[in-house]
Amino acid sequence: MVDTPETEIAVVGAGIVGVACALQLARQGRRVLLLDHQAPGQGASYGNAGHLATEQVFPIADLSILKRLPRMLLDPMGPLRLDWKYLPKAMPWFTRLLLNLRPAPFQRSVAGIRALNEGSLGAWQRLLGSIGRSELFKEDGSLLVFERPESRQALHALQARMQQQDVAVDFWSAERVREAAPQLNPALLGGLFFPRTGHFIDPYQVVCALFEAAKASGVRFVQARVAGGQLHGDGVSLASDLGTFKARQVLLSCGAHSAQLTAALTGKRVPLDTERGYHLMLPQEQQRLPFAVTSLERKFIMTPMAGGLRLAGTVEFAGLDAPPSMQRAWQLHRLSKGLFRQDLSVEGATPWMGFRPSLPDSLPVIDRVCDGRVLLAFGHQHLGLTQAAVTAEWVGHLAAQASAPDLGAYRLDRF
Repeated sequence: MVDTPETEIAVVGAGIVGVACALQLARQGRRVLLLDHQAPGQGASYGNAGHLATEQVFPIADLSILKRLPRMLLDPMGPLRLDWKYLPKAMPWFTRLLLNLRPAPFQRSVAGIRALNEGSLGAWQRLLGSIGRSELFKEDGSLLVFERPESRQALHALQARMQQQDVAVDFWSAERVREAAPQLNPALLGGLFFPRTGHFIDPYQVVCALFEAAKASGVRFVQARVAGGQLHGDGVSLASDLGTFKARQVLLSCGAHSAQLTAALTGKRVPLDTERGYHLMLPQEQQRLPFAVTSLERKFIMTPMAGGLRLAGTVEFAGLDAPPSMQRAWQLHRLSKGLFRQDLSVEGATPWMGFRPSLPDSLPVIDRVCDGRVLLAFGHQHLGLTQAAVTAEWVGHLAAQASAPDLGAYRLDRF
């Protein structure tokens, strides 16, 4: 057994969700041990799009995925790709995904995403304000642009659907787009502006800032790979490559790697799969955009950051073990051609790939199980950054056994 001070709660996973939760728990007076096989923020949190996507209240797919499945298998550069070699393993997950697209479960998913997203902006303002780092987030909205006349009807239909879900959204004319983002191609026909969104100037620095605040609040970090665990009368034992860690409680927040530990500790198998996401960072393009801009037709996002312009948004289903296909990251630059008055520079550009943890109903698991010895906070799909701060607040309520929002939609036993 590893010789460490008594731990009240061990947090497994030092991504944005785990670090935010560790800080929250330490501020509640808990002795917290944070564990990860990488340094904090080195997983999916390092390279996400940086967009506070509170407007994205719909599940990751709709019934049109059936029509797109052949193309997903055949087009290696498409915005949504399924590796044909991974198809047999992915089929049970996709079957569950399709079943969740029926009207009743689809609406439950929308309600669950909305509940988290509606609290996300305020939670992030509170969290960053509490550590004196509010400058890491820009509440400047985001824009979805369109460029084909035949897309106008779809754009207005999307606006109506979002308004039905109380998402703040305004239609912008082509002239309004040109005024706000003059470096975009003047041929763009307009777009939807979401005023209650924003972007982080460096997602990795956000994790680092929260981690420093967590350490200052007493959180201890050990870089160790947790491979299994078991419950016992007075708590939890976690087996790692450094030995065994013991704690009264454990919080599993290790993203795409959470399924194995959840099964070991709770006996419950969760249908967790991985959206492999890519980005391309353009360090010469810091001043191109005033806020995050997404292309309706090209299906990717461009976010201005302190280190340049980040192009992101592609999704690939190929599991945790297949090597990255960095051509997908470079494809993002090709997709950007024609969206600006002058093409973006790739001088010094760097590609990246990370794993987003996804469940087939597009909702995370946030729960307290096994008589309170196991807490769960994982599976936020492409909304991990958006929902991290509000998830941390909810986990704080669960750990304290205090009143919390209705977590029925996020319970482990829904599977």
